[in-house]
Amino acid sequence: MLKAIKKNGLTLAIFACASTGVVAVTHYLTQDKIHQQEQAQLLSVLNQVIAPDQHDNELYQACTLVSDPMLGTNENMPVYLATLNGEPNGLAIEAIAPDGYNGRIKLIVGMDNQGVVTGTRILAHQETPGLGDKIDLRVSNWITSFTGKTVTEDNQDSWAVRKDGGQFDQFTGATITPRAVVKAVKNAVMFVEDNRDTIWSQPLNCGGNQ
Repeated sequence: MLKAIKKNGLTLAIFACASTGVVAVTHYLTQDKIHQQEQAQLLSVLNQVIAPDQHDNELYQACTLVSDPMLGTNENMPVYLATLNGEPNGLAIEAIAPDGYNGRIKLIVGMDNQGVVTGTRILAHQETPGLGDKIDLRVSNWITSFTGKTVTEDNQDSWAVRKDGGQFDQFTGATITPRAVVKAVKNAVMFVEDNRDTIWSQPLNCGGNQ
């Protein structure tokens, strides 16, 4: 009986070591491919919020980190700097809407040098399917309603959903989600407008520069 237990224990130990080895080897062999896929996905999103003809640099490489509560978190958030012929021509900044219905909503906002929003996309969310998930471009085009908009002293009150007297549609049965996104986009634009020179003067320290 004791021999059988020892034999089974040894077999399990060998199996566990082998399984761990397989996982480690698989991770090693696929990590570069995963990184390439993540980079390709990010580049796709960046080119949606900043048109390819508006920059001639590699946006993924031109990345710097910023931190401010206006971005919805105390974490460092990446900003991707777009240049054309060596001159600043826009940027895309990631931000968090901390008050989504089901938690944090991660988004990215592109804008030109005049503070005009050139595109917005949702990067990650856990909002309710059929309701709050309409912020996702794969579900509806609501997120494109920010394109062409600016934030000024005179129009800040209009940066709200219609239920709150603003210009942006809410969803039937789901006002919390669009309200959170509108606020996050507005704050991201205001942060950039207040800190544009500082952002452009920072060293590149994320993306491919880590």
